[in-house]
Amino acid sequence: MRKIYLLAAFLLILGCRDEEVGAELPTNEVSYAVTEISFKPELNPSVSDEIVLDYDGMQTFTAAIPYEVSIENLIASITLSSDGGFIQLDGSAFQNEVTAHNFGKEVELEVFNSDQSNSWNYTIRLTYFTGLPILNINTDNIPVDSRDMYVNGTLDLFGGLNYDDIDNSAIQIRGRGNSTWFHPKKPFQIKFESKINILGMPEDRKWVLLAEYSDKTMLRNKLTYEMGAMSSLDYTPTGEYIELFLNNTHQGTYLLAQKVEESSNRVQIGDYGYLIEIDQQQRVDPDDVFFTPTIFTQEYNSNVFNIKAPNIGYGSPEFELIENHINNFESVLFGPDFTDPDAGYRAFVDLDSFVDWFLINEIAKTVDAKWYSSIYFTYIPGEKIKMGPLWDFDLSYGNVDYADSQYVDGFWVKDNLWISRMFEDPYFQALVEERFDYYYNSLGYFNQVIDDTSSYLNSAQEFNYAIWQSLGVYVWPNPVYYDTYEEEITHLKQWLSARLNWLAQEF
Repeated sequence: MRKIYLLAAFLLILGCRDEEVGAELPTNEVSYAVTEISFKPELNPSVSDEIVLDYDGMQTFTAAIPYEVSIENLIASITLSSDGGFIQLDGSAFQNEVTAHNFGKEVELEVFNSDQSNSWNYTIRLTYFTGLPILNINTDNIPVDSRDMYVNGTLDLFGGLNYDDIDNSAIQIRGRGNSTWFHPKKPFQIKFESKINILGMPEDRKWVLLAEYSDKTMLRNKLTYEMGAMSSLDYTPTGEYIELFLNNTHQGTYLLAQKVEESSNRVQIGDYGYLIEIDQQQRVDPDDVFFTPTIFTQEYNSNVFNIKAPNIGYGSPEFELIENHINNFESVLFGPDFTDPDAGYRAFVDLDSFVDWFLINEIAKTVDAKWYSSIYFTYIPGEKIKMGPLWDFDLSYGNVDYADSQYVDGFWVKDNLWISRMFEDPYFQALVEERFDYYYNSLGYFNQVIDDTSSYLNSAQEFNYAIWQSLGVYVWPNPVYYDTYEEEITHLKQWLSARLNWLAQEF
């Protein structure tokens, strides 16, 4: 009886294996199998040399397509193992070497046998140019040379395999940034006529194009966005890489990112809240409204607290509310009973956001976060002050030569006036030490982000540095620089690992 059971089990397994093989490779697939797909120059004027697709032996054909090829209008040459098959591309009839098709997105290829009683499916995935989405902005050759004045233009986005396209959308574009504006590769801000979803990110009107010129890895901001996403901060910007063409001239690789601003899909402060940036007075615009808290700006006399939202006037009730609240908070923070859990500074601040904001900036050793600029916080009346969003990390992770933040050892953001005082509270210090383990134990994930992102950018960085020729030369304010992109990536990983290890010893 046991032999019968074993035989039955063996036949059942064998049957399942036959069924699985049949699903992958039907017994009569050999008759109509696709043996080759190519794009021939004689059929495609934009193709200079024949492009033969790679086949994975299972279902997928792939190839890298140069930028000059008209990927949205290609005639394919599809070779079958036997005549008589009927072909469809994306559900439409296809006449071999006659029908033009859009290969800019993933294409489903279906081959039927001669009586169309059976069919077999394949996938065609073409990587166009560097594999990144391509953003084309046209201003009718009007230069974008001002950070104050917008220039009218139109935008087209080729989303490639992973994102939706955008066709002929009216925009305005201007320059942006402070020190970054003076690099040859310029950062920009674009503004749509209405809110729009782009590259899978929640819809909004204003977006920034970060040039990442000083950061030769081009991923310090992106890495920090990942840290912010795993933190308790209410909102961290996100961004996606693109190839930028401005008036048909390739500008290289950019990070198209969300702008830090009040919005239902970004910084949410409701009808009565505030978004504040601690900044330098010489950097604020003439129409900005700011105040100078007594204690913070007495220590840092060049700083102002710039009210980014809402749009209010000096001396208004809203202005006086936020100014008085911050002054009251600082008087308690630096008062004799500041550690009191009810009457001290804890009654004013959201501790989780302060701890996470501090740790991410301290891990990255962000040069500006000590006191200088790009320090954001929010306040909604009736609630507590919350730190964030995170912003501006191209001069982080050791990438600065004019401050001690370049070194892996030593505290930096801990010397921020508010943070330094909070560290005098054992309760706050204990929270920081406990929370640090969360980031320290995530080093493997951070390295994976770096590896995956740099691999994704591998083709893009070659074109980018062919344009800008900045590898192996000093770019302000690089403390070190390397001849290859791979060495820049290795340095970043080594710096981050050493930094986390130093902090682990201190905490």
